[in-house]
Amino acid sequence: MVTEMRRERLFTPEEYLLVERQAPEKSEFYDGRIYAMSGGSPTHALIPPNIVMALGSRLGDRPCRIFSSDLKVCTPTFDSFMYPDLSIVCGELRHFDSHRDVVANPLVVVEVLSPSTMDFDRGLKLLRYQSIPALEDYVVVYQDRPQVEIHHRHTEDHWDTTIYRGLEAVARLVSLDCVLSLSEIYRLVEFESPAG
Repeated sequence: MVTEMRRERLFTPEEYLLVERQAPEKSEFYDGRIYAMSGGSPTHALIPPNIVMALGSRLGDRPCRIFSSDLKVCTPTFDSFMYPDLSIVCGELRHFDSHRDVVANPLVVVEVLSPSTMDFDRGLKLLRYQSIPALEDYVVVYQDRPQVEIHHRHTEDHWDTTIYRGLEAVARLVSLDCVLSLSEIYRLVEFESPAG
């Protein structure tokens, strides 16, 4: 008996972008595969605007732009295109191509963890983001408890991780030379279990 093995169809970055630019829903691209994105919880949707409000006042007149999850970010080492919950670019925007809808030089990327993507966001996605030469801070925000991880680049190959826990904690973004209190990040968030 002969069995036929079907090979999965892999896409090129160009094919992904052609499809994505016409699609009604967002999807991300990793290793030739396209992954549809699902919606988030109310808590997931509340945290990024809280961060934007807090950072906006601290950045003042600096030439830094805070982008929502509607902006794609690409990684140079891996053929990946992702929609971080927030991305921050200071100075000139560098685009992936002439369509100008993919940014290649975020200084800071923020991801709010979802139960279904937590391991990926803290693992393979972290490695992909770390391949972006301009990136200095990768911020991971938990939505089920007041906890923030900041992965900060010291040199090309050396990153440190600092974990901040509890609403009284204050997280430092070295790349932006500013701090954010977790009470600001989690403003109006109602945790299912006692905050700690």
